Amino acid sequence: MSKEADIINWKICQKRFIRKIEVDKERMESIIKKAMQRLKRAKSTELKLETVSFIVEDYYEVIKELLVAYLLKNGLKSKNHQCLIRYFYKENPSYEKESYLISQMSFFRNRLGYYGEDIPLEFYENNKDEFERIIKLILNLIKNE
Repeated sequence: MSKEADIINWKICQKRFIRKIEVDKERMESIIKKAMQRLKRAKSTELKLETVSFIVEDYYEVIKELLVAYLLKNGLKSKNHQCLIRYFYKENPSYEKESYLISQMSFFRNRLGYYGEDIPLEFYENNKDEFERIIKLILNLIKNE
């Protein structure tokens, strides 16, 4: 089974969760600014077993907020986090690996928020550099399109 199968179908997103809006550059910039503040907090939090879940959660929130800005830039709004990931993948099919990692982050973040489950330290250690790379990648997509 491909990794793509783990990401929601775009037709479902279009039908139920995505709507067209006017591009709002001020709102977009404000969201990016807050995401960068959250990134600063994630990077400055001391890595311990007790903090790793919150660090990964912060990285996911940064990526999610940047994806919100990415959709805004393209005149779209989503009521569903999974559709943010799907839009990113739909527009950038060569980033399947990155889309799948964002989806994994979302899964862990939901397990943390709804069930109180810790995010494994090794997930963070194995993927921290990728989190940073994905953030830069989305920022470039926002600025260059």
